[in-house]
Amino acid sequence: MLKVTNVRKSFGNLEILKGVDLDVNQGDVVAVLGPSGSGKTTLLRCVNFLEQADQGTMVFDGETFEMGKMASRDIARIRKKTAFVFQGYNLFFNKTALQNVTEGLIVARKMPKDQALDIARRALDKVGMGDRADHYPNQLSGGQQQRVAIARALAADPEIIFFDEPTSALDPELIGEVLAVMRQLAQEGMTMLVVTHEMNFARTVSNKVIFMENGLVIEQGTSKDFFAAPKEERTKAFLRTIAGYADRG
Repeated sequence: MLKVTNVRKSFGNLEILKGVDLDVNQGDVVAVLGPSGSGKTTLLRCVNFLEQADQGTMVFDGETFEMGKMASRDIARIRKKTAFVFQGYNLFFNKTALQNVTEGLIVARKMPKDQALDIARRALDKVGMGDRADHYPNQLSGGQQQRVAIARALAADPEIIFFDEPTSALDPELIGEVLAVMRQLAQEGMTMLVVTHEMNFARTVSNKVIFMENGLVIEQGTSKDFFAAPKEERTKAFLRTIAGYADRG
């Protein structure tokens, strides 16, 4: 479904991505792990063209694109097939939950209002927010706001959803409700690329893991192999420090 090769990105003289490869098949849940500053979010933003990569090749739905030379019409076509869930929700605070979900459908996709409302209500129901459709963001908890953001992503009927640390802005007691929604989507076959610090999610929900550091992919593989038998010493050290996993090598 999605394959990127040799993705490079610099900000001024600082090279953030140093030639990253990524392969996502339909139905995959790929967790992107690594310490802060490793390039995880930049990779995600480049793949969805929120940032323009300096270099790289993308194959998406059988089409090949040069990521450093993308035409705006091609970016628009790709974005219609994808959705992005931000760390900070990115909701309109002057709009209700329902209006936040319908906004993109009506304005960007020119969908008739009645159709957009029907899709939005079903998306909110799916994430357990149907009874909060008329609430404004300041009337919702952080976890509820993030579930509205996920509903907004689902309403676009994407082929893949990109998640940028979707629980990192939440209080600990609210993380579970967001992860439960993501777990349900995974069980239903939604393709997801997830930058996360949630090791349990990566271990139990994702089927693939990519571990990054200093703009490079240090190790990647199945989630089972990554957590049970990491190959690289840096990966083992990361798991010991962050996730409390013992060195099994």
